Amino acid sequence: MKKANQNKSKSKKKRSKSKKRNISWIQIVALITIGTALVFLAVKPNFSSRSGKSVNKRIEIPFKKEGELSFLSKQNQEKIKTIDIEIAEGQAETASGLMYRYSMSNEQGMLFIMEVEQAQNFWMKETYISLDIIFVNSDFEIVRIHKHAPALSEQNIPSIKKAKYVLEVNAGFCDKFGISEGDLIRYERQ
Repeated sequence: MKKANQNKSKSKKKRSKSKKRNISWIQIVALITIGTALVFLAVKPNFSSRSGKSVNKRIEIPFKKEGELSFLSKQNQEKIKTIDIEIAEGQAETASGLMYRYSMSNEQGMLFIMEVEQAQNFWMKETYISLDIIFVNSDFEIVRIHKHAPALSEQNIPSIKKAKYVLEVNAGFCDKFGISEGDLIRYERQ
């Protein structure tokens, strides 16, 4: 009987030791979890302010003057308005166009020089400015004006007629300065 009691007391001691070990492991895990949470809470304000800045920071491509363009009246070829232009040539420049631009003055525009004179299609993907899109043939005559193209639209804007050049200016530009189909353009590179 003594042996049985001794065995019972040994197994009770083992159980209490294992309970103590279990409790201590649970305590350790709890302390690590609490410690990690406290560290996260202490670091979080700095982390979120940094990430907030990068989320709010927008990509913007600045205007780069590469020439000047004049609009000429179809009646007497008198100068109507002259603006600074950025020139887009080739597939990469034509594809990006005025993407990631958030403002542009009425003294600026982008002239696209297309490889082939044909019916052209443009869109406003990633373009944050509403635009007037002016299609011009190889004789420098304005063949179509699409006014107030909506920003960020992926809808095709066709020239319908053949165009060698496409000019993008701020929406309302053509109405403000009296630019119409049949008028001419002339441009010079810088």
